[in-house]
Amino acid sequence: MADIEKVKVLVLGDSGVGKTSLVHLICHNQPCYNPTATIGCSVEVKLHEYRAGTPSEKDFFVELWDIGGAASHANSRSIFYHQVQGIILVHDLTNRKSHQNLRKWLAETLSKDDLKPTNGYDFDPEQFAENQIPILVIGTKVDSAQILRERNALQLSHIAEECGADEFNLDSWQVKYLAPGSTNAVKLSRFFDKVVERKLSSNQGHISPQQSRRMWKASHAD
Repeated sequence: MADIEKVKVLVLGDSGVGKTSLVHLICHNQPCYNPTATIGCSVEVKLHEYRAGTPSEKDFFVELWDIGGAASHANSRSIFYHQVQGIILVHDLTNRKSHQNLRKWLAETLSKDDLKPTNGYDFDPEQFAENQIPILVIGTKVDSAQILRERNALQLSHIAEECGADEFNLDSWQVKYLAPGSTNAVKLSRFFDKVVERKLSSNQGHISPQQSRRMWKASHAD
C-alpha cells in the first residue's frame, strides 16, 4: 500500500469558541460532549478523498492543528505556524468579539516571520495575497445564536469576503450540520481539496509573491 501524503491545517480562534469540539466532529463524525481546554496545540487527523468520484481521486491525511486560544500563550504559538497548507478560522456566533478577532488571528499567522510588531495584528488583505493560503470561516453555536440574531443582528466583519473564503455555521453537538451531501459538508470537502492543491502546487514550485499580489488584485477588481 502506497504511503498516504498529509497536509497541515491550522484551526484558529479565541479560547472557548469551540475549536476542539469542531475538530472532533470533523474527524470522528460525532460530538465531543466533554472537551478540555487546549494548552499549546492538539492534532487530530481526518482521511480526505481528494477529488472524490473523479479519475484523479486520491487519499490524503488532513492534520487539523487545534491551536490553544489563551492570550497568555500568544508569544509561543508561532512555532505551530510553519509549513501550513490551510487555515480554518472559528468564531462563536453568540460572541461578536470572537468574530472581530479573526482578523487578529489571521494577521498573527501571516506575520509569524515578521519581528516587527503590527498595529494590533490588523489583517492586511494584500499581505494575504502574498500567501494565498486556502481559508474557511466557521461560526459555532448556531442554535444558541438564534435568539440573539432575532433580537439584534450581528455586525460581522468581511474577512471571508476579503479572503475569498467559504463560510458556514453549525452546532458542533449536532452531526446533522456536517451530514454527507449537505451544503456544509460540500464546502468543507471543497476547502480540503484546495488545501491539497496548495500542497501539490508547492511540490511543483511556488508562485512568486509579486505574481500572487497581481492575481489577487485582478480577482478583486471592480
